[in-house]
Amino acid sequence: MTFRTLTKYLHKDSNTLAHIFQTYAQSKQLSKGKQLHAQLITSGYPSSTYLTNHLLSMYAKCGQIVYAHKLFDEMPQQNLVSWTAMISGFSQNSEFSKAISTFCLMWVSGESPNQFAFSSVIQACSLLKSVQFGTQIHCLVVKVGFSYELFVGSNLADMYSKCGLMFEACMVFEEMPSKDEVSWNSMIDGYAKNGYYEEALVAFRKMLIEDVAIDQYLLCSALCACGSFKAYNIGRCLHTFVLKLGFEPHISVSNALIDMYCKLGDMDSGSRLLEIDSIATNIVSYTSLIDGYVECDQIEKALNVFVKLKRQKIEPNEFTFSSLIKACANHAALEQGSQFHALVLKYKLDQDPFVSSTIVDMYGKCGLFDHSIQVFETISKPNEYAWNSLMGVFAHHGLGHKAIDVFNRMVTQNMKPNAVTFINLLNACSHSGLLKEGLSYFNSMEQVYGIKPRSEHYSCVIDLLGRTGRLEQAEIFIKEMPFEPNAYAWCSFLAACRKYGDKERGKLAAESLKMVDPENSGAHVLLSNIYAKEQQWEDVRSVRKTMKDGNVKKLPGYSWVDIDNKVHVFGAEDWCHPQKKEIDLKLDSLLGKIIEAGYVPDVDSVPLDMDDDMKVKVLHRHSERMAIAYTLIRLPVGKPIIVKKNIRVCVDCHSAIKLISKVEGRKIILRDNSRFHHFVDGSCSCNDFW
Repeated sequence: MTFRTLTKYLHKDSNTLAHIFQTYAQSKQLSKGKQLHAQLITSGYPSSTYLTNHLLSMYAKCGQIVYAHKLFDEMPQQNLVSWTAMISGFSQNSEFSKAISTFCLMWVSGESPNQFAFSSVIQACSLLKSVQFGTQIHCLVVKVGFSYELFVGSNLADMYSKCGLMFEACMVFEEMPSKDEVSWNSMIDGYAKNGYYEEALVAFRKMLIEDVAIDQYLLCSALCACGSFKAYNIGRCLHTFVLKLGFEPHISVSNALIDMYCKLGDMDSGSRLLEIDSIATNIVSYTSLIDGYVECDQIEKALNVFVKLKRQKIEPNEFTFSSLIKACANHAALEQGSQFHALVLKYKLDQDPFVSSTIVDMYGKCGLFDHSIQVFETISKPNEYAWNSLMGVFAHHGLGHKAIDVFNRMVTQNMKPNAVTFINLLNACSHSGLLKEGLSYFNSMEQVYGIKPRSEHYSCVIDLLGRTGRLEQAEIFIKEMPFEPNAYAWCSFLAACRKYGDKERGKLAAESLKMVDPENSGAHVLLSNIYAKEQQWEDVRSVRKTMKDGNVKKLPGYSWVDIDNKVHVFGAEDWCHPQKKEIDLKLDSLLGKIIEAGYVPDVDSVPLDMDDDMKVKVLHRHSERMAIAYTLIRLPVGKPIIVKKNIRVCVDCHSAIKLISKVEGRKIILRDNSRFHHFVDGSCSCNDFW
């Protein structure tokens, strides 16, 4: 039958026409729906609110929300169904603000919303994280008597949980007279995504007791909670449960299982699952495995998985690149990181906020903060992650004033700072000696920005006070803290005591650090160094004997460089290298040159009881100097030398590298365990404050 014949045949049957439009909407047959609509218009078929409502619904469900809105505006009379169709349509098409504004217009027009309108507008509030408006909608729900309706209650609980208000979500959930798998999943998923992993698993157990039908969404939420809570045994039980109920073929459940095992560190089980069911895997499966290897610090295996997914013609997504670039950042693997940056540009993912943020961070951790700035400036709409990444880069490079400038720009652009923002900002102030500014920002956290300082922020302030020599003030600050200092705080205080020769406070800090972190060798090493500075060799030997008796091993210092996609590692002791002879000759040559340039060895940098000549020999073979010597042999003039070191650079090496940069005419970038140093023409970016 032609559409014209069909139209004539159905001229007086609006119900059948409505049913056809409904079928087209459900099957997403937009083209046929448009043709039928056109025939109705050209044949002069009488318009009705009833039929137009079905047209609205069809266009909205087929993604033509603009046309649906036009139809709605042209309706001579809208009823409850019309308003509800538009609110639902806007919400389904991610036009959440318009869904909320349409709901407001509906209320103003005097039309009382039904449970479907309420559910749709609550979903919009949820996805916009607009808890203020969501709370007002909740009040209306109670006022008109829909608070006990299942769909409305489930959406309210979901809205509060997505906005991080789990107490309110729990209150709504508990007041619901009946609960289905959707409402239970709102709570379990909400607990898991807000970090309440144990509560998520308890809720899952309660749900099992109440004999609620289990679906794949509930299992995915529970598996996510297991992985994050490190509940290995419960996770294994859930895996058995998945097999028993026959949910393993569901790709979402399979991915959740792989992700759980990877978060638990059981990479063998995670990779085995992917190999067993490789046909049903997708990019989510591979990205979970890559992320797991990255978290386990197995970058080579992560890269191998990436190569495998490329061979299988699976397209990487923004999460894949975020994990891989994060791994490159952690290992300061510049060459691989640059290659991934090129791939990000190829896949047009450079505007993704998470990917761009990790690229900014990666270049910063590889020593090239100017590249970080360039990448940041290309982001059209930087979010808080991007701002925090750039601020973190400046903090790691000791550029406090630049970090403050970024913070001011961030606030000016109405971007709300968070806890991470202030950790980066306080670190930047600490590494630049900006005491007044750092304390001011710490005090403003709660008073101005409503952010309650955590232990990490207090630790930053202790580090700031210690680096600037305010040891008494730091001690008072520690005593007045609302909770016990963590290991980082005591390490910072102890390092400051060593730097400024405060033996008594150093002892206190060392004992406190041993109590907080008994396996931390830093307490013994730094205390030994304090005694060595005072030439109290008996006390030094006593500390070292305590370490030996307690089987506490000092972390050996080593440095490494990346050349031609290969990592070359150098240690101060027991090191070997194919070009050892050439490196020794280069080191001797460098020593002669820097002595002529005014180098005087700082023998106090060797906290050992030996003669000065022997100390000079020890300093001459520090790992960073060997790495620099090798790089000078291998890298052409004009290319910056980037060296990474696992512990803090000593005072003597810092002075020596400044002179090496001058006599060799090369830029040298050194990353130690706390910050970057940029050596150029005899000076360092830290201005000798680190």
